[in-house]
Amino acid sequence: MTTTTSPPWDPRQNVSMRIVHSPENPPSKGIYALLTASIAPRPIAWISSLSADGTPNLAPYSFFTIACTDPAILSITSVGHKDTLSNVEATGEFVVNIGTESLMEVMNATSAPFEPEVDEFAKVGLTAAPSDVVSAPRVAEAPIAFECVRHDVIDLGTSAMMLGRVVSVSVEDEVLAEDGLPDFGSLLPPSRLGRHEWGYAPRTRELPRPLK
Repeated sequence: MTTTTSPPWDPRQNVSMRIVHSPENPPSKGIYALLTASIAPRPIAWISSLSADGTPNLAPYSFFTIACTDPAILSITSVGHKDTLSNVEATGEFVVNIGTESLMEVMNATSAPFEPEVDEFAKVGLTAAPSDVVSAPRVAEAPIAFECVRHDVIDLGTSAMMLGRVVSVSVEDEVLAEDGLPDFGSLLPPSRLGRHEWGYAPRTRELPRPLK
């Protein structure tokens, strides 16, 4: 008698219905809502910059990731032409601040559509600290700051991708682990999800990459 065993995962089991959309046939809430609710959690670049006349600006962006490690380049996408994009185009400098769960409310407050002449630092009660290299200030309350100079700005339909080359990084001692790198459990960065949802730092586990 021959005995067979089923594979660990059988694609014939637990088959569910799928709803298919396309950019031409999006869900009722639109393709933006579908993208942001599906691609989550997203880290938040809390970007501080200066306008051409020296007015500080601060705003959170969740279309954010590492674009390159050598040279170190960060990628942030602005949906629409906002004050941050105007400032980066005008001055060529900005700072990516990494916030914490305790700063979630004030991070969200800086996403309000303030007029360009409004200083968001003063408006929400944050401290604009001098950066080490660039003219744009960093957020004193944020434990990590990546100072960047403009590498490129790429127009993408209704959005623009800002590529910033990192010229300086400052990290508070309190969020560093014994290996000298930020500890996720100490940093506790918030994230953006879909709709109006924000995420708290999730649980983690060690999982080394396979060598072969």
